[in-house]
Amino acid sequence: MNKQTGQCLCGSIQYEISEAPIITAACHCSHCQKASGSAYSLNICVAESGFSIHGETQRCYVDQGDSGLAVKRYFCHQCGSPLYTQADAMPGIMIVKAGTLDDTSGFKPAANIWCDSRMAWLTENNDVLNFDKMPPSST
Repeated sequence: MNKQTGQCLCGSIQYEISEAPIITAACHCSHCQKASGSAYSLNICVAESGFSIHGETQRCYVDQGDSGLAVKRYFCHQCGSPLYTQADAMPGIMIVKAGTLDDTSGFKPAANIWCDSRMAWLTENNDVLNFDKMPPSST
């Protein structure tokens, strides 16, 4: 995989992904809907070792996932762009917001998760995996 780069809307925070994604997914949970201001959040899950961030200081909002564990949502303190998430239920994984990629042409989600919270006007995408909640762990 070629390295991918991204940044917030104002450009004060940049990041680099140097490893292939573990999975790419659209999350339809109500928390991602609120955090993204949209019907879902497009995510690239990568190993923490393959993710680096540079630039101004970001802010973090600590949410609580369905697991009861912390979900840390990082965003730019200047423009408010959501950048990535770390979920205590998924240690070592960075959940990068695909809309912040500099080049989104190669992005396509492989799964939809939390489909039981999907907005009613969205239809099921049978070209990818669909999970009512969080998919079972492969570990």
